[in-house]
Amino acid sequence: MTRQIPNRVDFAGEERVQRDPAQRAGGPPDKRLAASRPGGRLRTRGSAPQGASAPLFAVAAMLLCAPLACAQQSSIAPIAPHAPAILRPYLAHDVPPVRLANSPRLSELVRAGTLYLTVQDAIALALENNIDIEVARYNPLIQAWNVTRSEAGGTLPGVPSNASQAGSVASGQGVAGSLQAAGQSILGTGPARGQSTNATISQIGPITPILDPIIQETTTLSHITTVYPDAEVSISPAIIDMTRTSTASIQQGLLTGGTVTLTYIDHYLNENSPSDDLNPTSAPALSVSVTQYLLNSAGIAVNARFINVAKMNRDASDLAFQTQVVNTVSQVLNAYYALEAADEDVKAKRSAAETATTFLGNVKEQVRIGTLAPSETINAESLAVTAQQALVDSEAALQQQETQLKNLLSRSGTADPVLAGARILPVDPIRIPEHDDLPPLEDLVKQALANRTDLASERENEAAKIVSNLGTKNGLLPFAVVVGSESQAGLAGTGKTVTTLNGQASVPLPYFVGGIGTALGQVFRRDFPSENITGAWESTFRNRQALSDYAIDQLTLRQTQLSNRKDFNQVQVDVQNYVIALRQARARYDAAVRNRTLQEQLYASERKRFELGASIPYNVTQQQRDLITAQNSEMTALVAYITARIALDRTTGAILPANHVTLAEASQGKVIRKSVVPEPQK
Repeated sequence: MTRQIPNRVDFAGEERVQRDPAQRAGGPPDKRLAASRPGGRLRTRGSAPQGASAPLFAVAAMLLCAPLACAQQSSIAPIAPHAPAILRPYLAHDVPPVRLANSPRLSELVRAGTLYLTVQDAIALALENNIDIEVARYNPLIQAWNVTRSEAGGTLPGVPSNASQAGSVASGQGVAGSLQAAGQSILGTGPARGQSTNATISQIGPITPILDPIIQETTTLSHITTVYPDAEVSISPAIIDMTRTSTASIQQGLLTGGTVTLTYIDHYLNENSPSDDLNPTSAPALSVSVTQYLLNSAGIAVNARFINVAKMNRDASDLAFQTQVVNTVSQVLNAYYALEAADEDVKAKRSAAETATTFLGNVKEQVRIGTLAPSETINAESLAVTAQQALVDSEAALQQQETQLKNLLSRSGTADPVLAGARILPVDPIRIPEHDDLPPLEDLVKQALANRTDLASERENEAAKIVSNLGTKNGLLPFAVVVGSESQAGLAGTGKTVTTLNGQASVPLPYFVGGIGTALGQVFRRDFPSENITGAWESTFRNRQALSDYAIDQLTLRQTQLSNRKDFNQVQVDVQNYVIALRQARARYDAAVRNRTLQEQLYASERKRFELGASIPYNVTQQQRDLITAQNSEMTALVAYITARIALDRTTGAILPANHVTLAEASQGKVIRKSVVPEPQK
């Protein structure tokens, strides 16, 4: 009987789905996961059809299997907390635990201690249960969150601020403010060294500003006692200040390399100085500040490079997941057909052992009746022992192949209680088509270059390096930054008449008498505006660090480009080698089939001659050994052909469509196609 292997395996009733790039595995709030989820609920195998009355034991079985099915099909994407939108950014997402349970399909395929397995079911089990694929499912999720993190900007924890506002007062507010406005200070009341009042430049270099709006609010309450030795100014030798300083700001980073900051400050002061004609007072101020880099760290391309690289890495993670699916499917196919070959080899070895045992009995009978010499028994016994040993070795190889395939199809490997004692019985025989009908070599190479996900991933990585190198090239430039700010101030308080040391009465200007509303009116009328523009320049002499970074990145990029070119060139070599291997395997198989047929004829002829007394046991033994060798050669050639066929499909990037594997099902870990379990053989 001629064995043939189909070069295409169809999933019966399965619709081929081309995966949309927008339907990536889930991630942050871009709802990719929701786009790829199936819309309907499927009835699992064994459930009762609608309108039918299910037996009680069937209902109980479904209830027991429900937790297992839920554990298998639950999503691995982080789940957003159920909270108001304003609180959601500050609550952690719930990351589901790892899925360690196998799909119900595995237990459904086991009948009477035997796992009846077709090629389609083997691939389906691998897509649902293989740990390598499950690990790869997390990579698109991680990269999607990396994109979200990159879109938020740099790594700064918040708006930097060196200024301490404990007990601070506005210029002209109270005794300390009057001295500050006059350019004088009292020990312990002056501003700290190194403090800045308008803008703080704390980041230099091509680092993307924080792109999420940052809101800050700080309120400080102070009770400060200050000794004033000059009584002419304060009248009292000790001034007790009760202050409340509130600061609110919002900062927005720009992809151009700048930041915009809007700040509101309110100083409230109530002190015991008899010389204050306004007490208590409020001094609000409103300011806007714009910072923009001009050379280094300037430009959308430079500041958006991390975002673009993260998006490229996300696309590359999708390609890497597809590559993992390709590798796993290839392993499953090779393991399945190797198991099928091992099972056929066990059958052949068992038949040979039974034949050798029967032949030994015939020889002993002829020795007993005297038609053969006793020495002829040695050859027959040697043949029987050799055949039995070959059977033991073949059965051990079969068990090893089963273990390897079980590990590919189960998340718990051979520790799964369903698989532990089950024997795998391959249902689909190994078949070889009469003709390969391969397209021309040039077309196969073009197909490989267009479909290979590993080559596409290399192109993505090369493009990401080019985008990332924009930062090191920009880093060669010196730093030039412009800071512009505008502020509006106001001052108002409760007016009172005070008597100075020379006996004169002092009253406040009516314009400043009032409350916070009066002061805010001054702010919005721009009665006391202040404008400031600052330019800064910084360059590094010799600039060796930036030059080295740029040169290293460019040289590394050239290495990557050459390595990618080598891989692209290797595609043609691999395709050509596997085409040659496929043709050679077919020729070897055809020759092995003819040789096995001839050896069967020779063995049958020699066995008949022996039964007629025209041959000796040694000749029969030799013919049987030659037949066993021919059978082994045929099986080896058969496995070599299917291995070459799988390798060619993998090299050309056709192995997934050839077996109707969809990335949508692979990413979800759920194959829609139902398994058809054959009845146990009796």
